[in-house]
Amino acid sequence: MAEPALAVRRRSRISSDRKRSHPPARPGAACSPLARKRPSAGDEGSLAEPPVRRWWLGRGKRAGVRRWWWEASEQGVCFSSLLLCSVNSVIVLFSQCNNDSEEDMFDDYDIFHESDSLLAQVLDAEHQHPQEKGIDMKAAGEFVHGNLQSEMNRSKQGNLYATEDSSVHKVDERYGFQMNENDAGDTNEDLNDSVFDELLSSQLLYLEKMGELSSHSQGSAGREKMDEWKNSSLDKIQSLSSPCPDSGHKNRSTKSSKDSRSDSCKSVSLKDHLKNAMTGNAKAQTPKVSKTKQLKEAILSEEISVARETIESSSFDIGPFYGLPSKVKHLLRQFRGIETLYEWQHDCLTLKSLQQRKNLIYSLPTSGGKTLVAEILILQELLCRQKDVLMILPYVAIVQEKVWGLSSFGIELGFLVEEYAGSKGRFPPIKRRIKKSLYIATIEKGHALVNSLIETDRISDLGLVVVDELHMIGEGSRGATLEMTLAKILYASKDTHIVGMSATLNNVGDLQKFLQAEYYTKNFRPVELKEYIKIRDTIYEVDSKAENGFTFSRLLNFKYSSSLEKADPDHIVALVTEVIPKYSCLIFCPTKKNCENVATMVCKYLNKEFRAHREKEKQDLIKNLKDIGNGSICPVLRQTIPFGVAYHHSGLTNDERKSIEEAYSRGILCLLACTATLAAGVNLPARRVILRAPYVASEFLKKNQYKQMIGRAGRAGIDSAGESILIVQEKDKHLVRDLITSPLENCYSNLLPEFTKGMQYLLLSLVGLKIAVTQEEVYSFMCHTLLGVQQQLLLKEKNLSEIVRDELENLIEKGLLKGKIMEKDQNSRSTLTITLLGKATYKGSIDVSYCNLLYNELRKGLEGLVLESSLHLLYLATPYDVVSNCSPDWMIYLRQFNQLSSAEQKVADMVGVPESFIAKKASGQAIRKNVDSAVVNKLYLSFVLYALLKETNIWSVSEKFNMSRGYVQNLLTSAASFASCVLHFCEELEEFWVYKALLTELTKRLTYCVKTELIPLMEVAGVLEARAKQLYNAGYKTLAHLANANPETLVKTIEHLSRRQAKQMVSSAKMLLTEKAEALQEEVEELLKYEKNNNELKYFGVS
Repeated sequence: MAEPALAVRRRSRISSDRKRSHPPARPGAACSPLARKRPSAGDEGSLAEPPVRRWWLGRGKRAGVRRWWWEASEQGVCFSSLLLCSVNSVIVLFSQCNNDSEEDMFDDYDIFHESDSLLAQVLDAEHQHPQEKGIDMKAAGEFVHGNLQSEMNRSKQGNLYATEDSSVHKVDERYGFQMNENDAGDTNEDLNDSVFDELLSSQLLYLEKMGELSSHSQGSAGREKMDEWKNSSLDKIQSLSSPCPDSGHKNRSTKSSKDSRSDSCKSVSLKDHLKNAMTGNAKAQTPKVSKTKQLKEAILSEEISVARETIESSSFDIGPFYGLPSKVKHLLRQFRGIETLYEWQHDCLTLKSLQQRKNLIYSLPTSGGKTLVAEILILQELLCRQKDVLMILPYVAIVQEKVWGLSSFGIELGFLVEEYAGSKGRFPPIKRRIKKSLYIATIEKGHALVNSLIETDRISDLGLVVVDELHMIGEGSRGATLEMTLAKILYASKDTHIVGMSATLNNVGDLQKFLQAEYYTKNFRPVELKEYIKIRDTIYEVDSKAENGFTFSRLLNFKYSSSLEKADPDHIVALVTEVIPKYSCLIFCPTKKNCENVATMVCKYLNKEFRAHREKEKQDLIKNLKDIGNGSICPVLRQTIPFGVAYHHSGLTNDERKSIEEAYSRGILCLLACTATLAAGVNLPARRVILRAPYVASEFLKKNQYKQMIGRAGRAGIDSAGESILIVQEKDKHLVRDLITSPLENCYSNLLPEFTKGMQYLLLSLVGLKIAVTQEEVYSFMCHTLLGVQQQLLLKEKNLSEIVRDELENLIEKGLLKGKIMEKDQNSRSTLTITLLGKATYKGSIDVSYCNLLYNELRKGLEGLVLESSLHLLYLATPYDVVSNCSPDWMIYLRQFNQLSSAEQKVADMVGVPESFIAKKASGQAIRKNVDSAVVNKLYLSFVLYALLKETNIWSVSEKFNMSRGYVQNLLTSAASFASCVLHFCEELEEFWVYKALLTELTKRLTYCVKTELIPLMEVAGVLEARAKQLYNAGYKTLAHLANANPETLVKTIEHLSRRQAKQMVSSAKMLLTEKAEALQEEVEELLKYEKNNNELKYFGVS
């Protein structure tokens, strides 16, 4: 694309009347050696011009604290002020863990100027005003203070230049000292931190106090007091820096001291005083604060302010980088390797609809660069409009990956990144006064977050909602949840901007009408994708212009033995060996078992030289997987990894899956046999993608699924082209032809009762949140959902009004709502109210069909809750939706039951599963007494969870219960999430107060399921158990240790850790630590606000 689209907007030069009166100094002569940049290694003998810095005033942290402290002390807020400063000290100490390099990271600025040091500016002032050379010390103080203030008032147009290795600041001539009779009184502006850095602490206090006093003084009496205070301050200054030999005698009278000082100092120039002051500064011990870092923050803040003004204006001037500071462009280059944007990205970002804050849906093929556009929009909202942002992603793994990726930007640009996935997330989120938050959430957590913001009347704080994989709105209960979330945002906040993106959208018109959005699409891929199908040994290229949909391409050229032909009738080995090990390859298989079989079969017929490719790294990967399994490793992986081959499906643990993904990304593994879930998960592209069969499990492939799978072919920046090959049997040939030529599937609403329980939950929350409190209002809301848009297409037997009435009646029958529902022809304005049980249900995100069952089990537990162990609580926290898929092994069931203590065995009796029932099932005897199978299965799964919490090892537990380790892992994740839901459910019902503390601790244990000492490290997004153990053993035992870590040291210390992963891990730890510090500060400021209000009430005599 054309570079001008990315060009940084340049400021206009200053007017000619402000240019310097003397010619610029030559680099080799007039410039101080300290003010010149060192020559680079590749540029010997030449001096690089110093980077331009921009002057930014009045918002420094110290200036803000001083200003606040002074106001607070005037009001008598003493204890709280000390408390605030203690917290600020903690935050300042944390900020020192940002060991910014001294390398200047700001580029693309205006022009380079020569300028003089602060001392040289004083000399200029003396030359320009020789008649002032003999001013007394008092006047000198006013001179310095006044001109610093006047300099402040012009600072928004200026630049501050500084070298990386010098404390001497070079100031532009237009900020040179000029005597002005108004300067001395112009003290209502805050002094910039960079100016204060040049002054001694006594001078700093003096100048600051003068500003405070002059702004409050009125009349001659006030002026006399200020003069008296200034004279006493000048005594302190002279005691440190006066060149007069007698100035240090303390036993002289005040009057004679003044006269003597005035007479003896008249001949001393301001230059000499400042020389002495600066000498004192050099000798004094000052805090080690990186000036480079301060200046970077100053420049960034100024550019953010400019960008904010640009965004808010009606013009289409997009500023330095699409309304963002140029540092964002640098960070994209540094963290992502992105030099320029694609043309479509530029076009999309400059759409008139986006400038007008209209909602937007945009669609491009997979790997087209959709996410980058969304991230730039997110940064605009956070930095320029100063609003919070919600980003909704489909899976926990993708949420964690995005938290990792954006934490680095948050650290550099000053916003918070908060994870809402699994059991993580705070409801409602902390209200930040300074920094804004980016909430990255799964669909379910995003819905709960929106509910909490509406309930606390903070939905307007949400400036932007970004939805990735928008097509999921048409997929089952998760789609219904996504539809509810978006409908509530549209109804509750007119100022919240919604942006949705997807690679597979068809009926965009319905979605546009629902979201009130504009649509943008391009058929763009950075890497060309060539589609093929294979029938027997012939490969055909997909061609939409051909009569049959595809044309002949080539015959496979691979010699098959009879044994190989029998083992590999689909010629997978031939297709694979054409690309590996030089390039990567993915094979999508219908089932998990098929993945393992294909991986094993391919390795059986690969040549021995495949083992030699990156052999040592493969052995390291096997060792790492053994460490994850406490000495155990899957026999299939042990056999295939030496060849660079592995499988990838839900049967792996989280640690195993992450290790395999990292090894594939680094090229250690060149072939993955995987299920369709990888296509919608983390980004793992390949040179060639092979579809083992046109099926997912036993169902024929859908066009959306097919597009997602083949979209993984072709890696931008690595491959020149990508290939997809679909293996087809003769019997499926006509179905595949229809698949290739058919359009994408439409997205339909899943709120209908026959599809999910989504509508009942939506209606319940509408009443609970007071979005709609009458039958008429509820119907009006439903008309604005996707279901309302598609009602003529989807509703056959009943209309929408009748469905709403029936579902409201069901909720009243279940005791979740109270009110009167009128018939069709009656105009009902009867108010609906939510019951305590209903409120607990929607706030806990509990399925409406399970809420009464959960309530009864919790209430029954109060009659005799067994607290000898966590077994009883685990039973209550076992999710209902996994129970139906459980098939207990009765011998294992009986063995585990017999290993329980007598108190733990009582839990089984209490829930309704006697020992005799389990024994009879294990021995195969007939059962006369009926026992609820759901309860039996739930107790069995609670045994699995109990074993997990005791052993904290998924491998041993999966072997003990004869389950796949992936199933055990998913059970643990589901239980942690459901335990969090039950906790929120109990918080709304006072009768269950006893569960609150118990479930809080249980949720934490289920979330991490590791030894206690590893939990702080596991809080960091993307750090799983194996990595946490490595970090802990290497000495990184706390969050602070990890946040202060040097990424280069981590790479050398921690095995199998890339430099990129190390940097992301440290950034994520810093972000988490920042969040905790910010939360602490918010609590303190709330305390201050409360105490201030109390003080005011006491002052006015209100008790």
